[in-house]
Amino acid sequence: MNSIRNYTLVTGAYWGFTLSDGALRMLVLLHFYTLGYDAFDIALLFLLYEFCGIVTNLVGGWIAARVGLRFTLLSGMSLQVVALTALALLDTSWSVIASVTYVMAAQALSGIAKDLTKMSAKSAVKLLVPDEAQGRLFKWVALLTGSKNALKGAGFFLGGVLLTVLGFRDGLFAMAAVLAVVLLATALALPRDLGQAKTKTKFRQVFSKSREINFLSGARLFLFGARDVWFVVGLPLFLATTLGWSHVEIGSYLAAWIIGYGFVQAAVPAFVRSAAGAPHGGTARLVLGLLILVTSAIAMAVLLDLQPGRTVVIGLVGFGVVFAVNSAVHSYLVLAYSQADDVTLDVGFYYMANAGGRLVGTLCSGLAYQMGGIDACLWTAIGFLAAAYLLSLGLPRTSAPQAGTASTAHAPKGATR
Repeated sequence: MNSIRNYTLVTGAYWGFTLSDGALRMLVLLHFYTLGYDAFDIALLFLLYEFCGIVTNLVGGWIAARVGLRFTLLSGMSLQVVALTALALLDTSWSVIASVTYVMAAQALSGIAKDLTKMSAKSAVKLLVPDEAQGRLFKWVALLTGSKNALKGAGFFLGGVLLTVLGFRDGLFAMAAVLAVVLLATALALPRDLGQAKTKTKFRQVFSKSREINFLSGARLFLFGARDVWFVVGLPLFLATTLGWSHVEIGSYLAAWIIGYGFVQAAVPAFVRSAAGAPHGGTARLVLGLLILVTSAIAMAVLLDLQPGRTVVIGLVGFGVVFAVNSAVHSYLVLAYSQADDVTLDVGFYYMANAGGRLVGTLCSGLAYQMGGIDACLWTAIGFLAAAYLLSLGLPRTSAPQAGTASTAHAPKGATR
């Protein structure tokens, strides 16, 4: 009963944070597009956000192993409140350089907050499920990830609405106030000893020594780079400039996509099975190959000028379904390949790669769109997916760590697990 209660608390806190994170991204993107910033300038606004995610995941797992997941979860939420408040204080009379620098700094805080919160929530699930209950672990991870993405989609819609109804400044203040209430409720209810390791973890252990985690992290980097290279900057600007959509229409479409994506992720355990009852490396490769085919079909249709607007809008639905399955399988495998005592370290390392993919994808999204439009974004995404597939060849056809690798990677000399 305690495990279900704690899972509910962690999920609720993650939901509240995710809603603010999705709304913030849409607020910043559409607000600065309205101010006349070009695609590459807008991409720069998110660079520190993604870069700080890389550092945070690397260090955050080590911190969580030493002081507990409760501390890192609450710290992430607190930093998001600070970041939202700081962005609300942006003065539109400042120069472009001053504005971009200030927003990048505030976004950096938000990036730290996002990855502290995500790493804490995902790691907590591993600790709340017995090792022998792999089916339940798959379901709980898929539910947490899927619901998070559905809420992020709702956040995209909320961001567009807040910008239209309240404006940039008041919208941010409103989000900061609501998240502060969620933070207080979580701090009062969450156990103090959640996720504390039994032994002190040395900093050098933040780099994974597990073969499975290393290959999975590499594939994850290119998978999320492939998504963000056309989704983060290129797609919203394509909808605004080529199709002439309004802020609310763009926010609503992206919200619907993310919400649908989240529902698919949550439902993945119902239709993705293996002989062992859970996915494995072969599952990840199969779904990734299908994702390459879907993305290639969209890119070819755009290249041949087969109603590019409709092709991208409808094609993104197919991309989202397959991508959601792939992401859910990855999210399960990183926990399946990890040991309970090392889960924050392995999850932190894995999400460091995830953040690295988002960083590269965000930068390439603005650059590719500015150089060649949505076509260039799509072909770059295909290249990233091909790299992810090659790295996925190193994943074993089992959902458990191989003997002598993940199971003993972080054990002290002379110790066995």
